[in-house]
Amino acid sequence: MTTSPTTAAPHRFCIVNCYPAASRERFDLLDVGHPHDMFADFLAREAPNATTEIVYVADPDFSLPAGVSIDDYDGFIWTGSDLTVYHTDDARVASQISFAATLMEQGAASWGSCWGIQMASLVSGGEVAANPLGREWGIARSIKLTEAARTSPMLAGKPAEFDGFIMHLDEVTRLPEDTPLLATNDHTRVQAAVFEDGDSAFWSTQYHPEYNLFEMGRLIAARAEPLVREGHFPDEDAVAAYAARMMELSADPESRSLRDELDVGDDIIDPQIRELELRNWLRFIDSRVT
Repeated sequence: MTTSPTTAAPHRFCIVNCYPAASRERFDLLDVGHPHDMFADFLAREAPNATTEIVYVADPDFSLPAGVSIDDYDGFIWTGSDLTVYHTDDARVASQISFAATLMEQGAASWGSCWGIQMASLVSGGEVAANPLGREWGIARSIKLTEAARTSPMLAGKPAEFDGFIMHLDEVTRLPEDTPLLATNDHTRVQAAVFEDGDSAFWSTQYHPEYNLFEMGRLIAARAEPLVREGHFPDEDAVAAYAARMMELSADPESRSLRDELDVGDDIIDPQIRELELRNWLRFIDSRVT
C-alpha cells in the first residue's frame, strides 16, 4: 500500500542521538539499528523535501553544526538512550539536560521517544525514577488513551487501546504541574505526554513509534544478557529464538501463525497506525511555520 507523504514542506530537522559513543559502537558490533537511522527513514518517507542533520548530544564535543542556530531548525527529534536521566552528575547526561532546557527556553518544537519523555519531564519540573516493575521490553501491551488524549493533536486518530514497541527500565513518576497524562498502561503509568511552555512544545512517548518488528528483534537479541538475568527468558538461546521470530514476522507480516505466536496485531504491523504520532507531529510542525 502506497500513501502520500505527510508534508511536502522543505523543513529542516535535527535528530538528536542521545546514546554515548561507546554504546553506538556496541550497536555496530552487535548489528543493532541506530535509532537516528529509523527517524531518518521515517522523515525520508513522510517529509521527502526536508533537510535532516544528526547530532550526538552525549559526546563531550557536542555542538550544532558550524554556523547553525536552534532557530534554523523547524523541529528536533530525540532518540532513546541507555543512560540514566536522573544521574545528573554524569557529564553525558548533564549536557543533554542543558540542551533540552535551552530548546524549551527558545521555543523549539521537539519529539522524543523513551528517553525523550523522561528528559522532557525532568527539564519541565517532573520526576523520573527506576520502574519498580522492572524492564518493560519488546511490546508494551494495552496502552490506553486517557480522557485528555481526546483533544490532543498528538494522538488524533490513534485507537483507544493499542500496543507499541518499548524497551526501558526507568519511568516518569511525576508529571510537571498542568501537564496532562495522555496514555498509560499497567506497567508504566506515563506512556505519553506533551510538555508546553510558551512557544515551546515537546511531544513525547515512552514507547517507540519509530521502531518496527525487524529493528526490535535486533535490539532484543542484543539485550539477551540482561533479559535473561532479569528473568524474562530462561537462557540466551530463547532470546535469540524470540528475536528471530520477530524478524520472520517482519518479512512475512501476513503470517497468521506468527502473529498469533507473538500476539501481534495491526497496531504493531501497520505503520499507518504505529507511526501515527510521528505523522501528527509533522502536521504540527507544518502548523507552526505556515
